[in-house]
Amino acid sequence: MWTTLLILLVILFVIVTRLFIIVEFREEVIQERLGKYKKTLSPGFHFMIPFVDRAAYRQEMREQVIDVPSQTCITKDNIEVSVDGLVYVKVMDSYRASYGISDYVAAAVNLAQTTMRSEIGKITLDDTFSERDMMNENIVNEIDNAADPWGIKVMRYEIRNISPSNAIVDTMEKQMEAEREKRAEIVNSEGFREARINESKGERESQILISEAQRQRRINEAKGRAQEIELVATATANGIRRVATAIEKPGGAVAVKTKLVEQYIDQFGKIIKNTNVSVLPTETANLKTFFEGVGTLKKHTQVNPSANSNPQNLSS
Repeated sequence: MWTTLLILLVILFVIVTRLFIIVEFREEVIQERLGKYKKTLSPGFHFMIPFVDRAAYRQEMREQVIDVPSQTCITKDNIEVSVDGLVYVKVMDSYRASYGISDYVAAAVNLAQTTMRSEIGKITLDDTFSERDMMNENIVNEIDNAADPWGIKVMRYEIRNISPSNAIVDTMEKQMEAEREKRAEIVNSEGFREARINESKGERESQILISEAQRQRRINEAKGRAQEIELVATATANGIRRVATAIEKPGGAVAVKTKLVEQYIDQFGKIIKNTNVSVLPTETANLKTFFEGVGTLKKHTQVNPSANSNPQNLSS
């Protein structure tokens, strides 16, 4: 009896599980009847004929993230790098995803790897770090074109890591160090050049200011001398004008002559005081010359007395 009951429960379970199916909101189910495609079941509750209908495929309709394993690629400059990434795909047609290819996930991964090797081989190592967006776009286009018959849409591809070998890393570090030193030297030289330029500009501006100050000083001095000369000339003219006016008045000529005599006497006294020249009136000067001539003749006669006493000399 228990055996019969167990058999009935098993048959009932099989019938129930085969009789209806629940499709979740995030997926679609491919229904086959007697091994042939019947229809695509949308999310909800569906009845099926036991042992006639079956849920052949369940397709995830959400966007899927597929990990692309790391692989070794050769760059254009013959350097080995290890590259891995992520590919984002979405099932757009569950029928073609079920019958167009056996495993679209494996196909997308292999296609991403081959396309990535091809793209890496087109560029140099330095460009692999700066051309990621271009490579991602090219890989997406290649996979998307190939996956269209599968009912798969490639949303995007992202290169996750690009890892050169240790020797290449050491070489790149040395190169970057040399580049940093070069930039530092360039910056220092630029700073030194700017400092020299600033110093020369400052020196030039200083010389300009000094020359401007000297020019202004000379101009001021010239203006001062001109004003001084003008003032002196004006004062002299005014003095002469006043003297002329005074001379024209009665007694003016006598006053002028008296003033000239006073100046003559004053200047004559200064000459006598500062020189060794004897200044005498004309009569006194003639008398002094006479006596000086007599004294000179007497000296000559006293020097040669023997010549005057010798009769032979006299006769001869």
